[in-house]
Amino acid sequence: MAYYYSEHSRTFSEYLLVPGYTSEECVPANVSLKTPLVKFKKGEEPRISLNIPMVSAIMQSVSNDTLAIALAKEGGISFIYGSQTVEDQAAMVAKVKNYKAGFVVSASNLKPDNTLGDVIDLVDEKGFSTIAITDNGESNGKLLGVVTSRDYRISRMSTDLLVKEFMTPIEKLITAPKDTTLKGANDIIWEHKLNSLPIIDEDGKLMYFVFRKDYSSHKNNPQELLDVNKRFMVGAGINTLDYDKRVPALVEAGADILCIDSSEGFSCWQKKTIDFIREKYGDSVMVGAGNVVDREGFLFLAEAGADFVKVGIGGGSICITRETKGIGRGQATALIEVSKARNEYYEKTGIYIPVCSDGGIVHDYHMTLALAMGADFMMLGRYFARFDESPTPKLNINGTYVKEYWGEGSNRARNWQRYDIGGKSKLSFEEGVDSYVTYAGTLRDNVEKSLYKVKSTMCNCGVITIPDLQKNAKMTVVSSTSIVEGGYHDVTLKSNNSHNN
Repeated sequence: MAYYYSEHSRTFSEYLLVPGYTSEECVPANVSLKTPLVKFKKGEEPRISLNIPMVSAIMQSVSNDTLAIALAKEGGISFIYGSQTVEDQAAMVAKVKNYKAGFVVSASNLKPDNTLGDVIDLVDEKGFSTIAITDNGESNGKLLGVVTSRDYRISRMSTDLLVKEFMTPIEKLITAPKDTTLKGANDIIWEHKLNSLPIIDEDGKLMYFVFRKDYSSHKNNPQELLDVNKRFMVGAGINTLDYDKRVPALVEAGADILCIDSSEGFSCWQKKTIDFIREKYGDSVMVGAGNVVDREGFLFLAEAGADFVKVGIGGGSICITRETKGIGRGQATALIEVSKARNEYYEKTGIYIPVCSDGGIVHDYHMTLALAMGADFMMLGRYFARFDESPTPKLNINGTYVKEYWGEGSNRARNWQRYDIGGKSKLSFEEGVDSYVTYAGTLRDNVEKSLYKVKSTMCNCGVITIPDLQKNAKMTVVSSTSIVEGGYHDVTLKSNNSHNN
């Protein structure tokens, strides 16, 4: 006879935090969100700690090099998606590690024989007003000119007009050589009252842009997540099939940490993958594993040597694993049990293995609940997919700006490696959907807003650190009518503006 759990499988929305005593020190400015990313022994410091409890999901529509750089600036880390060739993934990792703060690789590029219509489309898609015109239309091509919003007027010019007819040509641009320092670039920008400065090599090929608007932002990133060489930190996803080829390439590219991307982590395949890494690299290469939803699954991965453990099956907004396979568990219930197992393991062995809550975050307050329930950090997909820095284009659908978002288990991703249970070479059925999410703007602005809510709630609970929140938080299960009572009710709204993210 099957084993039956006595308690319900609950979600974050079924819980509320109960306020604690708020002292004078409990103000958001005093809250620290620093949290361990990898395991450590009692009395020692983890080799990697996050400055904010956020990592981005191992997904094609979420974690590329652009988002990884933006998130590292805020103090979190991205895991570059693994459902691509080994070479392409390693190249993305290398781009993050080689990124020079303040020096931006051009994300919007065209050729001289493109048209004004192409310019308009590219601005709508990327959201950037500065477009590099190169001989091959690539970010590293020979720079021939630049187009900004000052170079054209849609109402007065034909969309068929060639870019070379209205761009600002290279002869009229102020540029700087490749050995220019950031301070030197900013001095040139201020001296000549520029909005941007192209950095070119000795062959005239574009290397970077330095933007005037970035000057102050580079002084306002005290939370940056940097390695010992002052480079941004970045993670990468791996699978349980080609790890013998993928892991060495990612390590060579400079990945700071790896994570096995799988819909279900309580398997011999995950242990074999970790065993390979330990045999080849010892403890020098750190790797997270998962996903699991109970004590037994956590202990299996802990003993296998995982540096952190991901919790969650079927809770993601685009995941249909529960619907298609009838397997999974409510995210809150799973997280509570695994966190308890983590604490017991720490007491028994003296080794603390961080827990990552993956899935189920719908509203910002769910983040605080996840941390209070024991998560050391959260892996977020839908949340980050909405931002400028995610890989997908911004689209206008029926007057609303959206971005595409699809699951790694969807037919679009064709990520059959993620669902391997012993040698299958194709996706037998889908465990994710293809969708849109409402465009939300820049990562920086949204992360700052979300984490201010987390900090404020922690102060309401009388704590200013995540460990104290986990130790002292009080929670209550809510009824269905209590959930209704918690929102606006018995009133008529003046507008349709949502107050939730």
